[in-house]
Amino acid sequence: MCVIVYSMTMVPPTAVVLLDSVTEVTSAHDHCFVVTGSHGGQSAGRYALAVKARLYAFNDAGIGKDGAGIAALAMLDAAGQPAVAVAHTSARIGEAADTWSRGVISRTNAAAAALGYHEGALLRRAIEERLS
Repeated sequence: MCVIVYSMTMVPPTAVVLLDSVTEVTSAHDHCFVVTGSHGGQSAGRYALAVKARLYAFNDAGIGKDGAGIAALAMLDAAGQPAVAVAHTSARIGEAADTWSRGVISRTNAAAAALGYHEGALLRRAIEERLS
């Protein structure tokens, strides 16, 4: 069973939580799949470090200069937190529902890759395969 929660504070522990902005993440999202509309830059990574999730998903924002659009992936990897980014060409930045429904993984950190997430996979399908 897949439980989708869109920006609510009380969530089941195995839920997929859709947050248009990672700034909305709270301890209520602990151990959930957190799908955001946020870019994967350093500022987003700092918010994500505050709450341990089963996975964080961001938008790659076109990657940017020196990988600025996906800098959070390395930050989270250093903390053992799985994270991926979806291609900005597959989902709108700032819209978690679009990330969930159409996002295609463009980058993974090592922690996410170790769990079987890979580039080119549809994010929704990859998460649904891991729901328990």
